[in-house]
Amino acid sequence: MEVTTRTLQGRLLLRPSPELNEIVVGVLGRAQRLYEVEIKAFAWVSTHFHLLVWVETAKQLSDFMAYLNSNTAREVARLTEWTEKVWGRRYQAIPVSEEEEAQVARLAYILGHGCKENLVGRLRDWPGVHCVRALLDGEELSGYWFDRSQEYGARVRREEHDRLKYATRETVTLTPLPCWKHLSPEAYRQRVANLVAQIEEEAEARRKRKGIEPLGAEAVQAQHPHTRPERVKKSPAPRVHAFRREVRRQLYEAYSWFLSEFRTAAEKLKAGDPDPHFPRGCFPPASPFVYG
Repeated sequence: MEVTTRTLQGRLLLRPSPELNEIVVGVLGRAQRLYEVEIKAFAWVSTHFHLLVWVETAKQLSDFMAYLNSNTAREVARLTEWTEKVWGRRYQAIPVSEEEEAQVARLAYILGHGCKENLVGRLRDWPGVHCVRALLDGEELSGYWFDRSQEYGARVRREEHDRLKYATRETVTLTPLPCWKHLSPEAYRQRVANLVAQIEEEAEARRKRKGIEPLGAEAVQAQHPHTRPERVKKSPAPRVHAFRREVRRQLYEAYSWFLSEFRTAAEKLKAGDPDPHFPRGCFPPASPFVYG
């Protein structure tokens, strides 16, 4: 699944900073440990983040994202002094087919964040949370999850404590794409390096054609997190990511069948059927109100 969450009104609430980076990785690592989600790639930019993950059920993904988004939102609001909600809407999850071309394309898309927007010249230069250094250089992805309830209790007791006394060190583990899981670590790293080189070359060629320079890491970090961009991306997202038309058609047909079965069961539930047989892998609606 490719998962995306965007900030409210496209504001720069996720603007990179050492404090935010440490917390984001900590929350992401804790969510992965609690819900056993396989993470393939991720990238956090100032207005949104992307994850490429493998999950067994929609429930597993829902629990994982609920924990990740709720904990991250509270920390972002605390760091940026933002008093409104942080996310514009719930996360968006798009299935990725088993085709190698589709999986590699989504990996390349996520890796390209930072360069494709002309924010930095090289992917490693992005100052925020990004998987590229871990995939290419073996950099450890570790951060801290802070128990704010314990910290609040300590303040109430007027107890002085170290910043990390109520913090837990968490680590994010990356696993290979399903289509490349047969490769050795060296071969996998080389394929990712080829993708990175292609992304950076294409970004540099675009800048030369337009006669522009990247904004730079320092300028990115100097932006105010409450800033609202003049334009926000609103193009519709596809229902699935697939390379071949036939595969896309099969996935559309499977979803159509699922939706039909769900609606039929929902009508039966509304009519009073106590066992309407919803299709597997769904979230049934709540039962009707009981009068009297």
